[in-house]
Amino acid sequence: MYKLLKQEGLARRGTVDTVHGTFQTPCFMNVGTAGAIKGGISTMDLKELKCQVELCNTYHLHLRPTDTVIRKMGGLHKFINWDRPILTDSGGFQVFSLAKLRRIKEEGVYFQSHIDGRRIFMGPEESMRIQSNLGSTIAMAFDECVENPATYAYAKQSCARTTRWLQRCKAEMARLNSLPDTINPHQLLFGINQGCTFDDLRVEHMKQIRELDLDGYAVGGLAVGEPTEEMYHVLDVVVPHMPEHKPRYLMGVGTPSNIIEGVARGIDMFDCVMPSRNARHATVFTWNGIMHLTNQCYETDDRPIDEHCDCPACRHYSRAYIRHLFKAKEMLAGRLAVMHNLYFYNTLTERIRSAIETDTFAQFRAEYSGRLAKLIR
Repeated sequence: MYKLLKQEGLARRGTVDTVHGTFQTPCFMNVGTAGAIKGGISTMDLKELKCQVELCNTYHLHLRPTDTVIRKMGGLHKFINWDRPILTDSGGFQVFSLAKLRRIKEEGVYFQSHIDGRRIFMGPEESMRIQSNLGSTIAMAFDECVENPATYAYAKQSCARTTRWLQRCKAEMARLNSLPDTINPHQLLFGINQGCTFDDLRVEHMKQIRELDLDGYAVGGLAVGEPTEEMYHVLDVVVPHMPEHKPRYLMGVGTPSNIIEGVARGIDMFDCVMPSRNARHATVFTWNGIMHLTNQCYETDDRPIDEHCDCPACRHYSRAYIRHLFKAKEMLAGRLAVMHNLYFYNTLTERIRSAIETDTFAQFRAEYSGRLAKLIR
């Protein structure tokens, strides 16, 4: 499934073959939580914005419109009209971050919906069944997401539970994929490494779950408020123990600089709501740094958002016009800014892939890792 094409240092250039097509890595997955990118972006737009993989969320789709409705509609690909790979998050993070009340037991988690308060249960088998109903390309294992900071004792106990849950996910996925009426019998399963910021727990957990020979492996539980250097340290510790012949996914990350630094440490896949969420609040990413489009200095600026970008927004509209749209609270403002940011992120990983291919990633990192994090005033 994963093919390593080129390597420069720890940075990897590869491909991932799936039943819904091949995607190139390093890859940024665009987050369409409830089956759409917030900001009025359609799946047809996503193709123009160079999106390779869309990420949708099990928890949200299970609550609304429900996975059974989506199954009746022929699966998520047909439902949202997308013929490229889809990765579905297991719902674990949302259960632990959004649910009003929750109770963790060995069988799974009892919680109340953040929408209407109704009582719901989700465990490894339930998460796999929901994701099977969705028919996504890649399903994520159901894990326990521990709040940082956590005690060492609890983090250790949680890692053990996550491993047991992962074994159950694998068994249930194999069963579901063997059924004659399964929407996607070739659904892939990725396991998630946990362990908070404890080096020994991270390494030991990674060693345990790699023995299960899954289709890919993710590093979870980061980008939840810990210092950036702490996140990088965890990657430095964990990545050497991840299988070389499987895709490596850093969940929920992050800024353009985070992506460059993650690639430098051997990560292949990323996702984050940041480009769309920030765009809806007039914050955009450019090749010279970060801009706030509502700033007064853009009131009569007739340049595009980024003079080095050829996204639909930059090809057709000025900073002054988009600023006006934000000030007037027009929906088009967010749509144009989201289109720009998604295009920027997908172009960033495209340029990273090219740099690795030509052995110039070290220079690319030196030039852009710091620059892309700066605020333009």
